[in-house]
Amino acid sequence: MRSLLKSRRAPGTSTVRTGRAACIALILITVTVLVTGCADYGDAEQGMEPNMEKSTEEKMKQSTDARIALPEPEATGGMSIEEALSRRRSVRSYRDEPITLADVSQLLWAAQGRTSSDGFRTAPSAGALYPLEVYLVAGSVDLLSDGVYHYQVEGHALRKINDCDQRRNLSACALDQSQITDAAIDIVFTAVFERTTVKYGDRGVQYVYIEAGHAAQNVYLQAEAINLGVCAIGAFYEDEVSELLALPEDEVPVYILSVGKV
Repeated sequence: MRSLLKSRRAPGTSTVRTGRAACIALILITVTVLVTGCADYGDAEQGMEPNMEKSTEEKMKQSTDARIALPEPEATGGMSIEEALSRRRSVRSYRDEPITLADVSQLLWAAQGRTSSDGFRTAPSAGALYPLEVYLVAGSVDLLSDGVYHYQVEGHALRKINDCDQRRNLSACALDQSQITDAAIDIVFTAVFERTTVKYGDRGVQYVYIEAGHAAQNVYLQAEAINLGVCAIGAFYEDEVSELLALPEDEVPVYILSVGKV
């Protein structure tokens, strides 16, 4: 490389040499930028904070790891279970209006909320092993930023996974069903099958799907009681939903419920 950079020296060419050296330096810097994708110009010269990128990543992690406490769910309501059962329908069209954080709290509690100090929940589970996990894809909720959240049964809270409105992307994972995009929120049930199959073997797989049905019906009835519409969705690509929600390897998506104002 050194031999390629040598040049013939001629009298009175100091300016040319200086210019040539500057050009070579510029070429080397350009190559460095193209190869590495960045150039370090110095913190002091640019007035940049040291390790700004790392600091931003840490702030993002901090914001997504924070638990968001949900309002205390109501254990009594104005609609009887008989009326809720009578009125229950799948609803695929929603008004373009946000739902409240209290609504979200009530729906998630209905799906998998704790109802006793012993750890029992709103939906029955074979052997009380509770294989279901619940995720919230929020796009139009008062007092809650858009994003994907994991429902924390212990403490009745949310943990944010990312800050993006993923309703349209979730719809793309589910054959572009429009109610997923139009809904204020989408609730996704996932299952850790091993929690149940470790006790019941292959039969446990069936138990997990049965349990998902219990939880989904709870959401339907709760939504009816607070004047919201729900549509249960089973047609989706599991791998794509898993990637979208950044699911652990042992979790499998089993159900999507779109929810919105009617």
